Amino acid sequence: MTLTQKRPRHGRDGRGGRGVRGPSLHALLTLVGAVMAVPLLYAVVSGFKSTDQLSGNPVGLPSPWVASNYADILGSGTFWRLVGNSTLIAVASTVLVVAVSALAAFSFARFAFRGRELLFTVFTMGLMFPFAVAALPLFLLLRSMGLLDNPLGVILPQAAFGLPMTIIILRGFFREIPGELEEAATLDGCGPFGFFWRILLPMARPALGTVSVLAVVTSWNNFFLPLLVFTDSTWWTIPIGVQQFQGQYSADTARVFAYLVLAMVPALAFYSVAERQLVGGLAAGATKG
Repeated sequence: MTLTQKRPRHGRDGRGGRGVRGPSLHALLTLVGAVMAVPLLYAVVSGFKSTDQLSGNPVGLPSPWVASNYADILGSGTFWRLVGNSTLIAVASTVLVVAVSALAAFSFARFAFRGRELLFTVFTMGLMFPFAVAALPLFLLLRSMGLLDNPLGVILPQAAFGLPMTIIILRGFFREIPGELEEAATLDGCGPFGFFWRILLPMARPALGTVSVLAVVTSWNNFFLPLLVFTDSTWWTIPIGVQQFQGQYSADTARVFAYLVLAMVPALAFYSVAERQLVGGLAAGATKG
């Protein structure tokens, strides 16, 4: 028996290292999941404690369980007003940014006109433009337009800042649609807008779902822009409400934990529903890329 026959051979498929990498990968994913889940679980449990229990037993289970922290917040009309405001602004911003970006991305992807790449580069440069730089000019502009303490003062700038990323994602997806499909639609009497509305948008549903999820999450977590626009508490959003609640009940740490958990629940619920759409869109984009 030769030396090559005695030595185990591992092909290009990597079967020899797969058994080693498998448990290591699972251990790494478990560690990452624990790092993300443990703080959330700790916040949920801490919300069922009193502040004295947190001071005396910060890592143990509540004894007794104090459900009034969550009940008082859920029974507050202020909390539900904040949730409604955040939902309204998030939905309106998402609809606006996806609608405008889809039309712009369709033009950049399917039409050849002079200055197309230059104009697209201008949009992509928006990714390098920090919001803090535009805070003062934006405030003066919104004040001159009478949009302070108005939800449009948050919806319109938020949609504008979301355009670059959304256009980039949708343009890449639209460019992968075969040109023969558009030619066949034209032969059947379908104009450019008809092709966009009847064929392109249904095919781009995974990409549209992805950018919609990103837009909703970005809007829900936005703190600086609503703080800049809203001085009247009537239109405050969840992030501002969290800050105000934390300042009001700074001595009642357990109640603050309960408020933080309840403020995260809508976003987590939305993500759990839209997770399949988001993963499907990312997978489709990776396949086409």
